[in-house]
Amino acid sequence: MPKVREMTVEDIEQIVEHKLLEILGDPDSGLHLKKEFKAKLEQRLKKPSKRIPHKEVLKRFA
Repeated sequence: MPKVREMTVEDIEQIVEHKLLEILGDPDSGLHLKKEFKAKLEQRLKKPSKRIPHKEVLKRFA
């Protein structure tokens, strides 16, 4: 495992999220999605999404 100083923010966030799920469990475990929601989700996943960097969002809305 890399040293903390070698890790990115994303690496640290992933470790924290993993540990929280490990300790608390997944709150959505056992829940089922409605057919309508599943259909909308599948439709949305077929479309390419565009990520906007945080700094760009701040420029647009600040």
